[in-house]
Amino acid sequence: MPRRTRSLAARGIAGLILAGSAVAPAAAAPSPTGWGRPVHSDRTSPEEARRVDRVPTPDLDWYACYDYAECATVRLPLDYDKPKGPTTEVAVLRVKARDQQRRLGSLFLNPGGPGGSGTDVALAAPYFLGDEVLDRFDVVGVDPRGVGASQQVRCFPSVKEQTRAYAGLNVAFPWTKAEEKAYVASSVAVGRGCSTTGRPLTGAMSTAEVARDMDVLRRAVGDPKLTYLGFSYGSALGQYYANMFPDRVRALAIDGVLNANAWVGRGEARRLSQEDRLRSGQGAYKALREILARCEAAGPTACPLAEGDPLASFELVAKRLRARPVVIEDPDAGTVRVTYADFVSANLGALYDPTGYEQVVGLTAELLVLTDPTSGTAAREQARAGVARLAAKAREQARRYDFPYDNGLETFLGVDCTDGYHPTDAASFPALAAKADRRDPYFGRLWTWATAPCARRTWTVRDSDAYPGPFDRRTAAPVLVVGNYWDPSTNYQGAVGAARLLPNSRLLSSDSWGHTAYGTSACVTGAVDAYLIRGALPANGTVCTGDVQPFAEPPGKPAANRRAESSKSVLAAEGAPGRGEPKRLPPVVAPLPAVGSLTVR
Repeated sequence: MPRRTRSLAARGIAGLILAGSAVAPAAAAPSPTGWGRPVHSDRTSPEEARRVDRVPTPDLDWYACYDYAECATVRLPLDYDKPKGPTTEVAVLRVKARDQQRRLGSLFLNPGGPGGSGTDVALAAPYFLGDEVLDRFDVVGVDPRGVGASQQVRCFPSVKEQTRAYAGLNVAFPWTKAEEKAYVASSVAVGRGCSTTGRPLTGAMSTAEVARDMDVLRRAVGDPKLTYLGFSYGSALGQYYANMFPDRVRALAIDGVLNANAWVGRGEARRLSQEDRLRSGQGAYKALREILARCEAAGPTACPLAEGDPLASFELVAKRLRARPVVIEDPDAGTVRVTYADFVSANLGALYDPTGYEQVVGLTAELLVLTDPTSGTAAREQARAGVARLAAKAREQARRYDFPYDNGLETFLGVDCTDGYHPTDAASFPALAAKADRRDPYFGRLWTWATAPCARRTWTVRDSDAYPGPFDRRTAAPVLVVGNYWDPSTNYQGAVGAARLLPNSRLLSSDSWGHTAYGTSACVTGAVDAYLIRGALPANGTVCTGDVQPFAEPPGKPAANRRAESSKSVLAAEGAPGRGEPKRLPPVVAPLPAVGSLTVR
């Protein structure tokens, strides 16, 4: 998330890039399996061990599902302090190892969010995990409590009440005073609904509870220690597990990393907004500036904004949209209204993808024409068609306010608001967002507003067993921390900070584009796979390079690196790919900056 001037950004990474784009020779590796090797580590606390170990090992009654997977559900304690009390149903899916005779165990995946479906990403595993990983591991996905196929959280008794409460959230982020007032009112309504109707599940959705569930399920699949790969917010879950159960880690890799201290808000940092701590806006602005700098260097043949100053053109479009939205009529898309917030949100969404630079410069160029009353008719018609196509695609993905009940926002908030410290009053968010925007233009405001419903006067439900840290425990096996320089959501500095906190960890950096690096950098993918299978760590200081670099190659879909666009149903219908077929990382952590597309990491 660090994003400054072009020259400063270049100086900031120059030394690291000298390390090269390939994985350096691996450090000395532990035994191939890593099971039970004698390594000094911190111990699971007696209190935490008592919580999970007294829960009987669940009998997972697997059944065939989605053609090539197995599914199961299990009831786990709502409150681990009351193991015989109320329970909640948790859904689990696995894709079995292709080579059962050489199977190492189970690899647990989490795609992020919070609120992302672990069962969906496990089902997509054949499309993006390496062949050797698929050969050697049963891939296991768990839908965290409240999420997906698990027992769902509901903060309102009906879709009608939910729709009324959400009314002010139907913008990417508020810009006008009227929008801010409506957004604050809806944030209060959502916070109160989740603190009342949403209970008791909202009070039991903290990341600590999911880590406890994962430890019980680790035992249920027969693994003495956990092997885990977590993306984005899944990096927070990985850090929680590593610190709550440090002696139960076989291999733990996290990619697109949130610093857990910043996520929670420890010490004096609890006085800050979560965005002030995580600085997602900084990462997004850094990536945007670098794309526009590379656009200028590439020239007008490669980049349509390069005939002028690309950064100035971007700001000109933003300035014009702040003053007046663009409204176009399209025979297919109908009336399309593009506001300043829509423009910023669309660019954040583009930055999540390695080839998103094409949309950043293309949309900016089109809106530069549409906001200029002196533009010619032919240019305006071409620009109108491009914006209409993008709007139609966005509408296909937008949330529908009808049946059935959609709890996507509530799953995100149920974790985030319960895990961390947040500002006291929702009414303080306009000033907080404006301050963040001055510091990190365009994106600071968007990311700040994402947690407005978490204001502590309205989000009053708490989890008494949430884990507040520390996050500096020594694990039985090293933790591999992967950070991407140009990540627009999980600031690269989050990976740096997390690696500094964990005494038995290794930082793998990557000059990659998009959100997370696995599957978009062959270098990162190979390093993570080698670590998961053999425990081999990349050499200290290793820097990888993403397979796609802005304006450096023709746009396309490089084999093994393009993000899958297939939904869960499409994946199921097509069946799993075989050995050697192209692998693509699925959209496990798509950006959703408003209710229609809520903010996820």
